Amino acid sequence: MNVLITNTSSGFGHALASEFLKSGATVYGIGRQPNYELCISGDYHHLTQDLMKLDEVKDRLNNFLENLSTLDLVILNAGILPEKNDIRKTTVDRITAVMNINVLANKLVMDTILEKVPAVYQVVAISSGTAVTGNRGWNAFALSKAALNTMMKLYASEIPDTHFSAIEPGIVDADPAGDYLLLTDDTYQEVRELNGSYLNNNKIDPEYAANYLVEAMGIVLQEESGVYREAKDILLAPELGC
Repeated sequence: MNVLITNTSSGFGHALASEFLKSGATVYGIGRQPNYELCISGDYHHLTQDLMKLDEVKDRLNNFLENLSTLDLVILNAGILPEKNDIRKTTVDRITAVMNINVLANKLVMDTILEKVPAVYQVVAISSGTAVTGNRGWNAFALSKAALNTMMKLYASEIPDTHFSAIEPGIVDADPAGDYLLLTDDTYQEVRELNGSYLNNNKIDPEYAANYLVEAMGIVLQEESGVYREAKDILLAPELGC
């Protein structure tokens, strides 16, 4: 099994890469720096690339994918989380920066893979519940994840031989959401409620999250291509969510 994962340098992406390596897969990771724990595996291949440098992505990824004929799974995990703020106070420049990595970099990666690799069987974008709820405070992040969900639907309508989905894993410890939630105040009720959940240890260990997300990605193949789902709903396990 060949798996490509973005943002494998640390956190959730690192945990996902480790999970697939344990299962015997060959993993192609992209991140701003190599993770040496992964690199000691002969089945791990790393491209050191900052996906915010959009002008570099296509050429460098083309070289990385040279002679690769099949990708069983692509996981679009790269993203940034801006500071909590009202959308009316979030500048266009800040929104652009978030959209560039959370949406446009993922599109560049996706388009390059689809052009270079003859067979791509499944693509999963790591999404967020804020894409649907639009709760106050999440500003450009909510916009970007809603766009990411829609992008998966559009690809699904165009490429019937590849299964696309967007999956929300819940609040993963070591995710940027953790630091974000600690900054809450009374202005942002929904974020404050999540903060209480986070501080009460209802967050998810990255290794555990990777384990159940791998299972969820297998199950979602039975659903229509282009769907957005929460992992806890796929697995019928409410305790995984927040």
